[in-house]
Amino acid sequence: MSPAFVCIVGIVTVFSGLVAIIILCKLMSAICSLFPEKKAEPAISPAQQPRKSAPVASSETIANKQEIIAGVCAVIAEELGTEVSNIRVVSFKKA
Repeated sequence: MSPAFVCIVGIVTVFSGLVAIIILCKLMSAICSLFPEKKAEPAISPAQQPRKSAPVASSETIANKQEIIAGVCAVIAEELGTEVSNIRVVSFKKA
């Protein structure tokens, strides 16, 4: 087979595939337009949503706070590429 023949067959294959995709898209568009659209409720923008009150600090203490801090420190150490012993926790507050 000559290189020109291979090139022409490749180009014909690509463009026939693209034409097939276009035809399928038009066909799906026609099929979808046959079904009536359902009216969606208007979305509320974040500015229009009612504001939630700030979280109230409860008097409950977290039972496994040290384990949570250890886990968070391990993740931070892994991301920073250092050891856990090099990380010092100054403050740990619930957001």
